[in-house]
Amino acid sequence: MRILGIDPGTAIVGWGIIDVQGGTISVVDYGAITTQAGTEHAVRLWEISEDLKHLVTTFKPDEVAIEELFFANNQKTVMAVAESRGAMLLTFKQLGVIVYEYTPLQVKAAVAGHGRADKKDVQYMVTRLLSLSEVPKPDDVADALAIALCHESRRKFEIAQKKS
Repeated sequence: MRILGIDPGTAIVGWGIIDVQGGTISVVDYGAITTQAGTEHAVRLWEISEDLKHLVTTFKPDEVAIEELFFANNQKTVMAVAESRGAMLLTFKQLGVIVYEYTPLQVKAAVAGHGRADKKDVQYMVTRLLSLSEVPKPDDVADALAIALCHESRRKFEIAQKKS
């Protein structure tokens, strides 16, 4: 099973790809899609969509896990990220990839053991669980890997539930 984790944004979209074989989880690749500030918003959304198409055709994930929006004080930022997420969801749908969505609380609980974990705790656990030599940068990339790990944890739980 290959999972693409996405931490949505407009300026930076973190992405991380993991493979799951039996009980072993390994990192395939990770990085960030960046768009230039000051660029027309529609162009930024198009660039993100095109980069995601390239990722999907290159790495061929079985499933995508993406973080849901959380409440923020800056409405302008929330709207831009919501539009970016919409473009991402549409892109994945067009490519025929199954998408699962997780809240930040679910991601933190799955990776760090509790939903109130701070960013450093999540980064530490991502690094440890994936046997990485250092925390992936920028933070959005570590978050994307955490989202992929959350999805794998959820899949494992659902498989165990079906067996019982």
